[in-house]
Amino acid sequence: MKKLIFILFFTLTKFLFAQDSLQKVFSFEEFFSLVKENHPLAMQANLQLEVGDAAVRASRGGFDPKAFASASQKYFDDKKYYSITEGGLRVPTWFGIEIEGGYDQNEGVFLNPQNNVPDAGLWFAGISVPLGKDLILDQRRKDLRKAQLFQENTEAMQKALINDLLLEASQVYWSWVSSYHQLIVFNEGFELADFRYNSVKQSADLGDLPPIDTVEAGIQVQNRMLSQQSALLNYQNMSAQLSAYLWADGLIPLELADNTIPPALNDIELSVVDPEINLYKDTLIANHPDLQIAQNKIDQLEVERRYRAQQLLPKIDLKYNPLLEPSNNGDILDNYSVNNYTWGIQFNMPIFIRSERGNLQRIKLEQQENQYSFDNKEQLLLFKLKASINDWNTSRQQAELYKITARDYERLLEGEQQLFNEGESSLFMVNSREIGFINAKVKLIELTTKNQIAKIKTYYAAGTLLNL
Repeated sequence: MKKLIFILFFTLTKFLFAQDSLQKVFSFEEFFSLVKENHPLAMQANLQLEVGDAAVRASRGGFDPKAFASASQKYFDDKKYYSITEGGLRVPTWFGIEIEGGYDQNEGVFLNPQNNVPDAGLWFAGISVPLGKDLILDQRRKDLRKAQLFQENTEAMQKALINDLLLEASQVYWSWVSSYHQLIVFNEGFELADFRYNSVKQSADLGDLPPIDTVEAGIQVQNRMLSQQSALLNYQNMSAQLSAYLWADGLIPLELADNTIPPALNDIELSVVDPEINLYKDTLIANHPDLQIAQNKIDQLEVERRYRAQQLLPKIDLKYNPLLEPSNNGDILDNYSVNNYTWGIQFNMPIFIRSERGNLQRIKLEQQENQYSFDNKEQLLLFKLKASINDWNTSRQQAELYKITARDYERLLEGEQQLFNEGESSLFMVNSREIGFINAKVKLIELTTKNQIAKIKTYYAAGTLLNL
């Protein structure tokens, strides 16, 4: 597969891809938007909303009007024993009542007398009302309500999935930034050591320095080369890992171009804790997608509990159908009489209702279990948010402090270098100061990127990383 070279030119939602000899700065904002809009997992998360819509649509099908028809005939010994034909429409309603209407046309030599109808047939219309079980909540209404709750749940699931993706991607980005700047530091350290080694070797050849100093300088070159190679390997690995999050339209994987670099370290501003997060911690946690998912589970169990409680009632169904004979002028209401009707009542109930009581008890226990889990999750999320805020604050303070420390190490190195040039110091001391300065710069890079990661983790802990 031909590899596409990603050139960072972000305009609305379109990206251009080509090779360029110039370095391109890949900002965090560009990377974040690219992942949120084009990564396959982000697109997969968006499908959750369509799944919820489909579930509600399917449950509404339980309230669809249903046409029915039946025909039964018997012929024997050249006689039509009977012909029974019925057709109509049955309409379920949200209140558990079913409305029914239809037409009967029956005839035959040996027709059951109860099926006798006028020659023009007989219209009927009526309702069926549950008076016990299914009066407040039946299977259809339960399924629809749970589907509606599931639809609400898919929004929280979508946010949770995208938040997880953005957290992982953001951590990889800042690790890539750190690896790049550390590689620069170790490259500079190696070049300094190599230059010093050549200078010391030249001075030793001229007799200005003892030959043993070349050994000291050579050891530093070897150590710096090892650090440089490790830093290069780490940067290459992080670049490859970052490329895994680069996609076009969720279908085409992209590669990070070799000329792509992160922002300069001086351009990365240390982030300060958002006061809104400190002020509204409880509100943020209440709206956290993970907590919304847990609450939705409790709400669905409450619907199930109400339904199971209904099953303890006896099933009593009352049915009433007025009967209307078609008139000659086609108006079926001309022959309407309150004395023409059919009615019926059905009753059944288990004697011990053990199955119903067992199911209700099981749901209540599951509700209690989920409530305990919800309370625990709420406290854990609040703790994680507070801990993330503390990390965010501390990482900024540490980075600010280490900026001063790194400058002090640089001053020590400059002073030691000056002493060495005046013959009042040794190569060992210069190398020692230089190693301290290199380590200080690496530490500053780590703290600067740690501050950015702490910010990301705080918004993730608040459940609002998607809105960053």
